[in-house]
Amino acid sequence: MHALILKMKPGKPEKRKIGLAAGAIRRGGLVVFPTETVYGIGANALDGNACRKIYAAKGRPSDNPLIVHVSDIGMAEGIADIPSRYRKAIRKIWPAPITFILKAKKALPKVVTSGLDTVAVRMPEDRIALSLIKESGVPIAAPSANISKKPSSTSGRHAIDSFKDSVDVIIDAGRSKYGMESTILDLRSFTLLRPGAFTVEEIEKAFGKEPKVPEEAYGTREARKAISPGMKYRHYSPDTPLFLFKGNPVALAKILSGWKGRFAFIGSRETAAALTGTSKKNIILGRRGTQGQSRGTCSQA
Repeated sequence: MHALILKMKPGKPEKRKIGLAAGAIRRGGLVVFPTETVYGIGANALDGNACRKIYAAKGRPSDNPLIVHVSDIGMAEGIADIPSRYRKAIRKIWPAPITFILKAKKALPKVVTSGLDTVAVRMPEDRIALSLIKESGVPIAAPSANISKKPSSTSGRHAIDSFKDSVDVIIDAGRSKYGMESTILDLRSFTLLRPGAFTVEEIEKAFGKEPKVPEEAYGTREARKAISPGMKYRHYSPDTPLFLFKGNPVALAKILSGWKGRFAFIGSRETAAALTGTSKKNIILGRRGTQGQSRGTCSQA
């Protein structure tokens, strides 16, 4: 298999190309598409066989449920029960980079929910994503477009590199707006399960109350059971090693001289000055007095 690559300008769906991608969804295929958070790898959420292909393409554990993307409230209500006390707030919030955990309806295959009685649902604000869902005529199950445990694709180029030989269509619309996953909020207990592009402050403003925040949401431990993506399995594990340095910048410069420029530096302006001519790229966070004792970090290329 070699994916059909469809290029579009960010936020500007093209009817013919959207039609091609939607056709692939309806036929049970896989489509990688942009959202405002990160790219997703999607299939018809009502087709269990199609959704199994997502797990295979990503190498994703079968007990890690999928987020289902919808284009309107009516589509969401076809697959989940929306609590009446929250319906007004959800209507006001969506479309937005936030996912809600809701009680699932029987229309959804168990492969989507990993056999749970809940489902993660969101309405993306990206116009290309919304157009694809609407044209497909079905909700689209779509976790982030990345090989399991690796960083999510935040650009079409990333997605093509990962999935050009394992999906039917890839929509390349450049870089994602946020570059981070959606926030996940469990509406049954009003608990934040995953922090993301929609802030806690925005949740408080929309719902008039503050969500609970368990340790799993901070990433200090993994949940025994994943009721949403990001709770049980390690995410964001790049292949490039990262090193934290403390001490004299001159001594650090001597250490890094042996790396022959094959690294990027993140840290203070003063330390970066000591590394002039050795670093592949410097990302300056400010002056040393604002960064405590840390002198910087280096990521080896």
